[in-house]
Formats: sequence, structure tokens, C-alpha cells
Amino acid sequence: MNSASRICTFVLAAALVAPSSGAAGQRVCNVAARPAKFDFTLTDVEGRRVQLSEFRGRVILVNFWATWCAPCKTEIPWLNELNVRYREQGLVVLGVSVDDVVEKIRPFALAMKMSYPVLVGAGEDGFKESFGPLLGYPTTLLISRAGEICIRHVGITEIERLEREVRALL
Repeated sequence: MNSASRICTFVLAAALVAPSSGAAGQRVCNVAARPAKFDFTLTDVEGRRVQLSEFRGRVILVNFWATWCAPCKTEIPWLNELNVRYREQGLVVLGVSVDDVVEKIRPFALAMKMSYPVLVGAGEDGFKESFGPLLGYPTTLLISRAGEICIRHVGITEIERLEREVRALL
């Protein structure tokens, strides 16, 4: 066996015995997992204070979006679907608007029939930085039950992919 064959055999063997984060040996995380910060309280569009720490121990999908963002408008119905389908199994979907004016966010959320908490991200730079960098919208993060930011998507993400990732983390 030549050295290239040995290296390929070693890489294959390492992949077969490496720990995985998901079902059927699939790796779930698409980024190096890092602890999520749960010490934030944000206001929702109805003026209620929402503490992130109340969701600790659940799978959390955080979606940063804006009313002017066309891909966000496409993705929101998919997030509604995932929220309804998996909330009883431990999924929490949180929409964080990066728009400035609550008066624009509230009617938009109603029109889109957002079935999950819609949080106001304007003025919450510490929160956005702790989950960032936010390089574009939508930006979607999945936080594992262990409290680690495990998956990050910038731009629209097809529902089939999001569903696979959610199910793997549940």
C-alpha cells in the first residue's frame, strides 16, 4: 500500500469512528459550535419582555430578518411550519427583526401570520453581536439543547434542509 492509499484509509477510518452530532452518523453542526449567550432579555412586538434563558435546554432556531428583505418573506412561512410541527418536541423559533420601527414590524408579523415570538432587535447591538456576525439577511442560527450555536445559515435556506437540521438536533 503506498503512502497516498494509507492516508486515504486513515481519513476514511477516522471519519467512520469520529463522534457525530446527528442521527445515522451525520454531522449536524456546520460551524465550530460555541456557547450561546442566554443572558439577554428582548422585547417582542407586543411590548412583552422575553428572556432567552427561559428557552435553555430546548432547540432554538433564531432567525434575524427584516420587513424589506425579500428572501426573509419567502422563509417566514417555512419557519411557521417548522414551529407548528416541532414545538411539542422541544423546538423554539424566535424571529428577531432588525427593522427600526415597531409600528412596521407588528403589522408585517400579523400579515405573515408569524406563529412564534417576534422580537425587536433594533438597539440590541450586544445581542446581535453575540450571535453574529450578521453578514446578511436572513441569518438563521440553530442552538442545540446543550446551548451551543451549532448551525448558521446566511441567506435563504430551503425548508427541507432546516427540517433535517432541526430533527437531528431534537
